[in-house]
Amino acid sequence: MIGELVKYLAPQGVTRADMIEGAKGVVPHWQANPDLIRKHFMWSDDKRFACGFYLWKSRQAAEQGHNAEWRKEVEARTGQPPEISYFDVFLILDNEAGRLDELD
Repeated sequence: MIGELVKYLAPQGVTRADMIEGAKGVVPHWQANPDLIRKHFMWSDDKRFACGFYLWKSRQAAEQGHNAEWRKEVEARTGQPPEISYFDVFLILDNEAGRLDELD
């Protein structure tokens, strides 16, 4: 499983409600991707950055999900390209479900 952290400039002057509304607008797109396991929508404490943490079935799926076209759209909207980092997810602790999952 691959974790992907995507970070880009958030629009200035927006409220939390604005961020939620904007995020809801892209939910159908991500729901339609069968290789995406989970997405967390996040906003930095200083309100400067919008972030997403994604769990993907593979690195290839992550790279396809955030392809060159998507990156260009983010850069056009924010004035800067997104920062993307990838992680090997090897354990998931889920306190709510009372589970610890070790991943291959």
